[in-house]
Amino acid sequence: MSTTSPMPERILVLWADESSPNLGVAVLARGSRDLLRRAYPHAEFTFANFGSAPRQIPWGAPRSLVRERLLPRFGMQKYFADFSLIWDTRSGDSFADIYGLRRHLTMGLVHEFASEARTPIAMAPQTIGPFNTRRGRALARRNLARSRFVFSRDPESTRVSAELGRTPDLTTADLVFAIDQPAVGQTRDVLVNVSGLLWNDNPHVPADIYRRVITETVEHLRAAGREVALLAHVLDSPMADNDVPAIRSLAAQLGEDIELVVPTSLDSVRETIAGARVVVGSRMHACLNALSVGVPAVPLAYSRKFAPLLNSVGWTTGFDLRTDDADTLPRRVETAVAQVDRSAAQQAAATGRRTLDDIVALLGAAG
Repeated sequence: MSTTSPMPERILVLWADESSPNLGVAVLARGSRDLLRRAYPHAEFTFANFGSAPRQIPWGAPRSLVRERLLPRFGMQKYFADFSLIWDTRSGDSFADIYGLRRHLTMGLVHEFASEARTPIAMAPQTIGPFNTRRGRALARRNLARSRFVFSRDPESTRVSAELGRTPDLTTADLVFAIDQPAVGQTRDVLVNVSGLLWNDNPHVPADIYRRVITETVEHLRAAGREVALLAHVLDSPMADNDVPAIRSLAAQLGEDIELVVPTSLDSVRETIAGARVVVGSRMHACLNALSVGVPAVPLAYSRKFAPLLNSVGWTTGFDLRTDDADTLPRRVETAVAQVDRSAAQQAAATGRRTLDDIVALLGAAG
């Protein structure tokens, strides 16, 4: 049976945008496009995200969406109906109530009203949950039930979805593994990704501990004779969690010449990563970008989403900033960098691509 279909002709990709300075969000957009184009080679794509909302969908606040649904002014329902498929990414990890009910409700209402326009909706490979509130679980249950397809990107998310009454159609890897392979950039030894999110006050780990761990990690690596470059995985922008000020601040603290790598696009960061021997990453998609091109990664996790995603492609190397001892972590990271296996990273890349092949086959068969 052919795995391609001439339909759908128009696809709306929600909550992802290739122009986003957060390259994790850009990964979702590019991965969605590259994956869906294999199933629907003639499709036209429209991307909609918080910074690029179509005028027909007033998602500035949940009440605005409800008002438009009840008293139409902008043509939201017709807008949804003009698409033949809606691909709902939820920003990769926002199908949850841990970021606040307002965000969950806004995204959930867009899904609800799109389904009322009778346009098929697919929940793209993503983290599902956690849902810690009654309202959060109720909305998630309804969104899942009204989805034509549900794809989870890790076994824990599959379990959460099943408990809400909708077993995912497939459990796959992250969409980064669907992106076409990049050219290989300049050869570098160790790229250390410094997270602007964690460098400043944040709800995940104490910023002072993170700064100490990442600083001492670089010092240990250089003392061991490794050449280190600091990598931003969020582009320079006014965003509060911009990585560029973080790598500059770390370089100033080190008081020595050290290369700073500031990419200008998703393509440039993937080319840069492809030329490295190993990536130490505090951004999840810095690590996933590395594995997707066969480069070993040593993650410094700060949330639940890291381990299941990495384990799903057979990659178990990594640490957790929330639970690992900060005093010993820099030395352990340096040891892990010395022991990483490039062939295992290449196998992880192959595993990730293979799981996403199953989505292409399923969508093609569905027509």
